[in-house]
Amino acid sequence: MTATIDKPVKGSAKKQKHFDSLNPATGDLIETHPISTDADVAAAVERARDASAWWQAIGFDGRKEYLLAWRALLAKRLSELADLVHREGGKPHADALLEAGLAIDHISWAAKNAKKVLGRSRVNSGLLMTNQMAYVEYKPLGVVGVIGPWNYPVFTPMGSIAYSLAAGNTVVFKPSEYTPTVGKFLVDTFQEVTHGRSALELVTGMGETGAALATSGVNKGAFTGSTATGKKVMAACAETLTPVVIEAGGKDSMIIDRDADLGEAADAALWCAMSNAGQTCIGTERVYVHEEVFDTFMTELLTRARQLRPGYEDGGAYGPATMPSQLKIIKSHIDDAIARGGNVVLGGADAVGDRYVQPTIITDVPEDSIAVTEETFGPTLVVNRVSSMDEAVRLTNATKYGLAGSVFGGKNALDIASKVRSGMTSVNSVITFAAIPALPFGGVGDSGIGRIHGADGLREFTYPKALVKQFMPPVISLTSFSRTKKSEQLFAQLIKSLHGGVSGLLKR
Repeated sequence: MTATIDKPVKGSAKKQKHFDSLNPATGDLIETHPISTDADVAAAVERARDASAWWQAIGFDGRKEYLLAWRALLAKRLSELADLVHREGGKPHADALLEAGLAIDHISWAAKNAKKVLGRSRVNSGLLMTNQMAYVEYKPLGVVGVIGPWNYPVFTPMGSIAYSLAAGNTVVFKPSEYTPTVGKFLVDTFQEVTHGRSALELVTGMGETGAALATSGVNKGAFTGSTATGKKVMAACAETLTPVVIEAGGKDSMIIDRDADLGEAADAALWCAMSNAGQTCIGTERVYVHEEVFDTFMTELLTRARQLRPGYEDGGAYGPATMPSQLKIIKSHIDDAIARGGNVVLGGADAVGDRYVQPTIITDVPEDSIAVTEETFGPTLVVNRVSSMDEAVRLTNATKYGLAGSVFGGKNALDIASKVRSGMTSVNSVITFAAIPALPFGGVGDSGIGRIHGADGLREFTYPKALVKQFMPPVISLTSFSRTKKSEQLFAQLIKSLHGGVSGLLKR
């Protein structure tokens, strides 16, 4: 699918105001959408800002009611939404169904937990301030601008949309130009349950529309996409000191220890690498296998992989590349791995077609190959052997990315996972952390900043507010010009008594 801007009318500098969304597998037209101008974006932000007074005033309970109604409507129309994701994004209908279902579960969690996580709670005042009652609460920022991706056009942006809304913000959503119809469906259904209120607004278009949203005066930006584009979004937001949460690329690995269930590991590695045509930021792109079980693992992996094929309506395991320009990147990674001495055991140089990429597995790829160092975002897998789990962790961490990953093993698996420098690691499963709403989602390094999902995801779209209420006169008056010498002496004695004990370090 190619998002297009029609050519200017002859004799006029005026550009066409719409673009087409096309099925990436068939080229069929899905829908035509407007290209939101800077003025359109500004108007959408203003509508969302006007709606924020109402949205905040109804409180956690009121917002919960609307969000749960949205959840119910999406659940009722689940098959319709999944079919739209299938047609506009190209992934199998079953995968689209899974994506939409998990997103609905996140809406439910955010709605039900926002009050508990963000509502006013009392904290310990400490001995010095025993006459004070101390509280903390989390206040909404205002309007959040969300720029969504095309690979998971429901699940991924929902991590920002639902959590922002539950926290009391209103949202302006700019879906990818490759999946704008899915984005429109989400906004339309929300406005259906809110009777047309502008708590969630839609803008559509290309990169220019996203840039306009980043500089529109929103109170926070939430972006999911490539690291390179994420840096541009951050730079644009920096002009107005607009904070951002960025979920960018990854080069995630699977580590397989000698005591792992190799059949389970092979099945998981293949699915996590190839599903959605490899277009998954938390998908497996590298596998490090203990040398003692390498050959057995490869037998298990290839037995399964040889049965895979891409397709659309013909029972294919995964669909086409949604973004045609990615095909060149995938081919360059395969070519580089081969040129550097990698051993092709499935697929290879001829695997990349006009729309589809055949499953490709390459072993013994040098660690400086771009197939190892850069995000491929295709149905390929590099499998390398290691002599120890320390080596596996070292190679896993030798990347500018730090998003997710997995470890398959026995008694040491959890400890190995803890040593991986990433925001998320699953043990004896893949990407299950994304399906647990209570867990934070996000990465480190070039994989982004900030978190969505869970309590951290709710707090991401708020600011903390400290509250203190005096309920009796202070024992020692400190915040007054009438402070006495005696009170100062009492304060000094109290500090020494509380904190003046000699530590073990000072005794050495």
